[in-house]
Amino acid sequence: MKFRRKKSWLITLIVISTIILGLVIFWPKAPQIPQVVNDIEDLELYLEELVDFGTPPGMSLVVVNKEGIVYEKGFGWADNPQMRKASSETVYHWWSITKIATAMAIMQLQEEGKLHLDDSVTQYLPFFDVNYPSLTSQTISIRMLLNHSSGIPDAGLKIMKWVHHEGEAHLNQSSMVEEVLPDFSELAFEPGTQSAYTNIGYMILGAVIEKVTNQSYEDYIRQNILQPLGMKQTDFVYTKEMEPFEAAGSHPLFDSWTPLVPFLAGSFIRESSGNHMWFERIYTDQTPPSGLIGSARDAALLVRAYVNKGMLDDVRFLSEEAVALMTHESHVKLAEDPEGYFVRQGIGWQIYKDDDGLILEHTGGGIGFNTIMQIHPEKNLGFILFANDTKCEGWRIIQLASSLNW
Repeated sequence: MKFRRKKSWLITLIVISTIILGLVIFWPKAPQIPQVVNDIEDLELYLEELVDFGTPPGMSLVVVNKEGIVYEKGFGWADNPQMRKASSETVYHWWSITKIATAMAIMQLQEEGKLHLDDSVTQYLPFFDVNYPSLTSQTISIRMLLNHSSGIPDAGLKIMKWVHHEGEAHLNQSSMVEEVLPDFSELAFEPGTQSAYTNIGYMILGAVIEKVTNQSYEDYIRQNILQPLGMKQTDFVYTKEMEPFEAAGSHPLFDSWTPLVPFLAGSFIRESSGNHMWFERIYTDQTPPSGLIGSARDAALLVRAYVNKGMLDDVRFLSEEAVALMTHESHVKLAEDPEGYFVRQGIGWQIYKDDDGLILEHTGGGIGFNTIMQIHPEKNLGFILFANDTKCEGWRIIQLASSLNW
């Protein structure tokens, strides 16, 4: 009897494995990315093929120079089940691109004399207590948090559980980081010697902002970045003005991560339609690394201000010196620097090089969304691509877009 049960189980396993293998082999493949595009029509043709295939269902691309927006367009669906098309005004989760706004806020506070990048974190947060690797370790400074060189480990998949539903209370950022910090107090390397990405570091920066301004992190960002730049379609919550342009996050039904989605974000699944799961609104508990929600057109205002060395029209929101510092200084080698490539971590930005000079970039990815923001300082160009699918390879699209003559 045991042999029969074992044999039956084995046959079932073989059948399931055969089905999965067949799906992998015969499942439709996404359109192949072109090696080059000759003009915007070529690029648009490829992007239309991508959204028609459904990876992603929708996206928004905006290109800016010093004078303003030189290109903006939406492709596909912001919310396919709700029949809402994507445009440059479509509102997406920024996820980790929020770190750029947090870094800019710290730069503003240094300009006002409220802190200095080389101040120790404990000067502002008495609860900040970590286990240094040696007695001669450098004390962790604000600068080290900005360029991810503190040695503080990342949260990993735990960050997927630091989310909440519409209507649930937002957490106080200082209280949250004080509560979770003991779990991440064992440093991964000597501070200042290398760089390894960590969301925890930017949670701590949010608490520093709250300490020196005596207001919530979210209110500081609203009053000192979003409002001065006229970013009316961006916030940490969905406002009435944002609702008509809201994108729904999605995830493919057939993907290696799909079996884990019910465990990581099951309560947020709104419905299955077409080849995707579609999600309800998702709010992150830790806003300084990943809390902003907004449109690519709004993000273009921030990028354009950066390209203009801290000015947008008549509004100065960063000094030229601060922009230069974020662009050219405090570059740290990554812990795993790819052989043959120039890849560094700067203040907020990841730093790359091509034949034309530096490239500043930050990506974002979380439940339902994928985003990328890229600046070419020598060309005075900026690119923003937001998509409502975790599987969108935005950097490949931006690589094609940046190859065109704008």
